[in-house]
Amino acid sequence: MKRVEKVIVTCAITGSIHTPTMSPHLPITPDEIVREAVAAAEAGAAMIHLHARDPETGQPSAAPEIFEQFLPRIKQQSNAIINITTGGGLGMTLDERLAAAKWAQPEVASMNMGSMNFNISGAARKIDEFKYEWERPYLESTTGFILSNTFEQIERGMRDLGDYGTRFEFECYDVSHLYTLKHFADRHIVKPPFFIQCIFGILGGIGADPENLLHMKATADRLFGDDYYLSVLGAGRHQMPFVTMSALLGGNVRVGLEDSLYAGRGRLATSNAEQVAKIRRILDELSIDVATPDEARLMLQTKGADKVAF
Repeated sequence: MKRVEKVIVTCAITGSIHTPTMSPHLPITPDEIVREAVAAAEAGAAMIHLHARDPETGQPSAAPEIFEQFLPRIKQQSNAIINITTGGGLGMTLDERLAAAKWAQPEVASMNMGSMNFNISGAARKIDEFKYEWERPYLESTTGFILSNTFEQIERGMRDLGDYGTRFEFECYDVSHLYTLKHFADRHIVKPPFFIQCIFGILGGIGADPENLLHMKATADRLFGDDYYLSVLGAGRHQMPFVTMSALLGGNVRVGLEDSLYAGRGRLATSNAEQVAKIRRILDELSIDVATPDEARLMLQTKGADKVAF
């Protein structure tokens, strides 16, 4: 892989996995998402990964009109690279999942690299009473849920967004997803440098064992040589150990309330910026420098913030 001189810190602000009852600090409304995103960028995040939610209930939403309420404001108040989801929320159609990114034409969009079982039902068993009626069924439904990312769906997303000059964060939940990316790279549907986000700790994907991170990196090294940048996220309690390991291996890191609601053992993070500040402190102690947004743009060869549609 391309060993980084400076680490790209991505912060995933709200996501579509956690529900409002789980933490009072999870940003829901456009105003909250703007505030959290700007603060995370000020704390050192070069890239901000964004989902949208219904501002009344906190339920994940794919509506471009909700993204429109916060994307321009974040861009005005921050120089961070804005990275839009195409994973959306559980049960969304591909058209729904692509709608916001096609409207926004961002510098970067996420791209899931394979279909998989995606089970987050365990979270429902830990909570006796939810704030909103949709939360428990949403979580419990994942015992029978497959996150669909067929070859046809992936290619459509790559081509539709690639036409706008959007680059991708390739989300790989298992080793097979690396081979799927290699398939599309060999067909020249996507081009290097590839920003590969390896994800550990989701039930249905590869487990959060350090040996698995080493295996994912070794596999990506064989497939892509120095045509890729490694980035890592660990779900829940695995967040900080895994992103620190990525940095030690010469890779990049992702934090944020999408991935973990905590800032330490049994202690809820009060903001996304708190997690960014924590990984910054760890990187500083390891004498590892953090990339600015413009340095990250050069590394990933994005089209620039002036060429997005918002």
